[in-house]
Amino acid sequence: MKTFKISLLSIILLSIYSISNAQFTPPIDEVTELVSYQEVVQVEGNPDELYIRAIAWINSEFKNPEDVTRVRDRNNGKIKGTSRFRINYTEKDVKRNAGTIEYTFILEFKEGRYRYTFTEFLLKDLSRQGIEKWLDKEDPAFNPLWEEYLKQVDEYTKGKIESLKKGMQPPKVKDDEW
Repeated sequence: MKTFKISLLSIILLSIYSISNAQFTPPIDEVTELVSYQEVVQVEGNPDELYIRAIAWINSEFKNPEDVTRVRDRNNGKIKGTSRFRINYTEKDVKRNAGTIEYTFILEFKEGRYRYTFTEFLLKDLSRQGIEKWLDKEDPAFNPLWEEYLKQVDEYTKGKIESLKKGMQPPKVKDDEW
């Protein structure tokens, strides 16, 4: 019985270890082969209403919303923008700046739905390089920190997506009956 418990415990610990050490892979667009987060979200509203909600979200989400958006095409139901955020690494319990990631977001609107796309993630350096390079463990310049950077990109992007989904909900109508 004792060896059974030890064997079971060993299997559990090995499973936990292999799950925690599994390589993180962000979503890759099959056509562009770029790291891309894209989804069509069903929500109440016509394209114009959805466009107005998206502009309100952008105005509340970004410090300089006019600078962030490159395309604001209300007639065709499309917004395209570029923003950036920092990634970090930890050295001797101190967070250090590892660089700035620039990305593109596209919001498109149709009756009862919108589509978001977050893509073209670039590390701003002397030259800009796509973060897809971080997926190649065979690269002679491979750095084990790259996986942590990919996780930070994923976490940041998922936070933006969650915020967008909240911002795109129809406004609550107050019942003013008295």
